[in-house]
Amino acid sequence: MAHEALPVLAPAAPEMFLAAAAMALLIFGVTRPNGSARLISWLAAFALVLALLGEFALGGERRVGYYGMFVTDSFSLFMKTLVLLGSALTIVMGLKYNEDRGIARFEFPVLILLAATGMMVMVSANDLIILFVGLELQNVALYVVASFEREGVRSPEAGLKYFVLSALSSGLLLYGISLIYGFTGTTSFAALATLAAGTAAPGIGLIIGIVFVVVGLAFKVSAVPFHMWTPDVYEGAPTPVTAFFSVAPKLAAFALFVRFMIVPFAPFLSEWRQIIVFLSIASMALGAVAGIAQENIKRLMAYSAIGHVGYALIGLAAGTEEGIRGVLVYLSIYFLMTLGAFAVILSMRRNGRMVEGINDLAGLSRTQPALALALAIFMFSLAGIPPTAGFFGKLYVFLAAINANLVGLAVVGVLTSVVASFYYVRIVKIAYFDEPAAPFDRPIAAELKGVLIVTALLTLFFFVHPGPLIGGAKAAAASLFLR
Repeated sequence: MAHEALPVLAPAAPEMFLAAAAMALLIFGVTRPNGSARLISWLAAFALVLALLGEFALGGERRVGYYGMFVTDSFSLFMKTLVLLGSALTIVMGLKYNEDRGIARFEFPVLILLAATGMMVMVSANDLIILFVGLELQNVALYVVASFEREGVRSPEAGLKYFVLSALSSGLLLYGISLIYGFTGTTSFAALATLAAGTAAPGIGLIIGIVFVVVGLAFKVSAVPFHMWTPDVYEGAPTPVTAFFSVAPKLAAFALFVRFMIVPFAPFLSEWRQIIVFLSIASMALGAVAGIAQENIKRLMAYSAIGHVGYALIGLAAGTEEGIRGVLVYLSIYFLMTLGAFAVILSMRRNGRMVEGINDLAGLSRTQPALALALAIFMFSLAGIPPTAGFFGKLYVFLAAINANLVGLAVVGVLTSVVASFYYVRIVKIAYFDEPAAPFDRPIAAELKGVLIVTALLTLFFFVHPGPLIGGAKAAAASLFLR
């Protein structure tokens, strides 16, 4: 029996390892004296790297386990790579911040490990039940890390807001799942795909169920009008947690979003496309306009994230293999430039205290020219200005929309990109042309320097050798359309 069970369990081996590592580090932290946070943080980052190596060992071959409820393929490998790297880098980037703020406790990396486990389950979900289990495993850990800085007011408030609104969205999502099950008699993505292929048009009950699930997922990726938690949580949470929210959970939720729409319900594209188009246009418009008035850089990054979700949704609205490839390329580039931008924000320290005002960057080019150059690269990339990577990310999703006869959506994307460019270029203007403010503290932590250098180089010189990313995204997108 053991030999028969092994192939069933093998697809989830990295997830099981990560859960076991979290439990082991939790016990280790409890039994160790105070001061073990840095060691446990590095061990947690190492565990995430080992889990990533385990995913590569499984490869991109399609494997199904747990009675068809859990699947690994090229798409899951691609997205789990981003999720695990984002989780590991978040732990490393937050080391100095947590120590300086007096919140360097071993629970932080353990919670990141548990959240990463939930995200990996989300990415590989092939059933509505597993979808919900993975989502809630992630959410429980995120509630805690959002309010991790207990001594202040902003962090507990951010955690409470995220908890209340996330619980609401989870209820809507669960209601949608119950409707889908009630009208189809199954929760399996494979069975739903078979039913959809044999149905000329979905019933109204099934459509309502899909809409409720989309609402729940739209909250998780902070798409308008379900974005209301994002600015407050981004501003209030500890900065490493904000960086984490910006990359790993968002990418995992987007992966789940894409798999849910494409695998079971691709035949109903004309029915659900209009919902995605609305979410995309609303997110791009609000992200472009609302960001202009922001003076807090973390809050600005929240509205930036909302806008970028809108651009990524353009590829999903296309509903084609080319569109999904564009989504994956866009999310990978977004991962790089956002992580780099938050590395800059984590370097904004003055007299031993973190500062978050955009005007605090004044004259940065004269006090710390290397940091200003990295900031400029990330801002130009976020704006989509060539030859940075952000330009190519938008190019791929816009071309996919045009080829899917969604020219109007692509035009809206271009126009909102122009509007949003104002606040990105404004930051560069403040850093390069305003009178210098007091310089930031030096030296910058070695971990942040490493992240800054790597992400800046990859963002700036992406055009030199884009082949590996484009090829990986193409293979990942193709795996979703295999039946």
